[in-house]
Amino acid sequence: MFSNFFLRSFRILLLPFALLYWAGVALRNFLYDKKILGSASFGLPLICVGNLAIGGTGKSPMVEWLLTNLGNEFRLATLSRGYKRKTRGYALANASSTALDIGDEPMQFHLKFPAVPVAVGEERLQAIPQLLHDHPETEAIILDDAFQHRKVVAGLNILLTEQSNLFRYDFYLPTGDLRDLKSSYRRAQVIIVTKCQPDLDKAEAARISKVIKPLPGQQVFFTSISYGQPYHIINKVSGILNADTEVLLLTGIANPKPLKKWLEDHCRTYQMIQYPDHHIFSIDDLKDIRKKFHELGGRDRIILTTEKDAVRLEKFSTDIEQLPFYVIPVTHQFLFDRSGDFRSLVGDFIRNFKKKN
Repeated sequence: MFSNFFLRSFRILLLPFALLYWAGVALRNFLYDKKILGSASFGLPLICVGNLAIGGTGKSPMVEWLLTNLGNEFRLATLSRGYKRKTRGYALANASSTALDIGDEPMQFHLKFPAVPVAVGEERLQAIPQLLHDHPETEAIILDDAFQHRKVVAGLNILLTEQSNLFRYDFYLPTGDLRDLKSSYRRAQVIIVTKCQPDLDKAEAARISKVIKPLPGQQVFFTSISYGQPYHIINKVSGILNADTEVLLLTGIANPKPLKKWLEDHCRTYQMIQYPDHHIFSIDDLKDIRKKFHELGGRDRIILTTEKDAVRLEKFSTDIEQLPFYVIPVTHQFLFDRSGDFRSLVGDFIRNFKKKN
């Protein structure tokens, strides 16, 4: 608690820098809004999944939800920046790709959806034509974390914001977590409040919607996090996690709080090793993980990590395949039985776009 209080106090001291940051972002958006800086459109449906803040609002699970629920009807592809990869420029995932080549989240998409073209490129304006050249059959592209990338105009913008950190209550970096103007929410067609309590009632949802102040025509949805059955990081065999299990939780993600809360409700006890978001694991990290695991006192003990972390750990496959090293999948659960509404909204966008063009 003291460390959190110190961090909040320190970030308040950075308010002058936050005001400078706000001014820079405001100027950039003004130049795009006035068309002084140019934006390009493409002749196929572009679906942007993004947010206004740094950190984990659930963008990757939302991309996976779209691929899972619309992939059988449309030939979809994904395009990401490829954050923290060791390469530059456009790259298309293939059988020899690693997280170092394309980034951890694109690698996760590639492993879970091998039939889907997964591309990365810092400059999406150049990467989209290259992706279409490589896969001309593509009917729609999902742009992962591209809401601030205004050189490309997406036809459908899906904006995510956490219930516990709504953009309306947030402030700009480095005092807060916002990396874009609060008013930028106006560019979104869909706003999804993520990581809600599963028992969120309609009265509280209505209150949150009132805080967000959606524009006419903007759709607001609510989702909670749903964790799936853990599976072994190497052989993919399902594992069992129960009230007697002692867990060593290993994370290198922006916001592990929901997973920590889930573990508090589903296992005996857990210890945690937390790394920075997108951390590139080293052999020394692996030694520390082994040491911490063997220090656990329980007989029923496992190591548990996220799917995003797992793709950065599989390079140590020969070292960890004999360990009880498990991965826990995560997905969005739409509240108030509205998953069908959301699926129809996105599907209609793709179909109607194709009819108009």
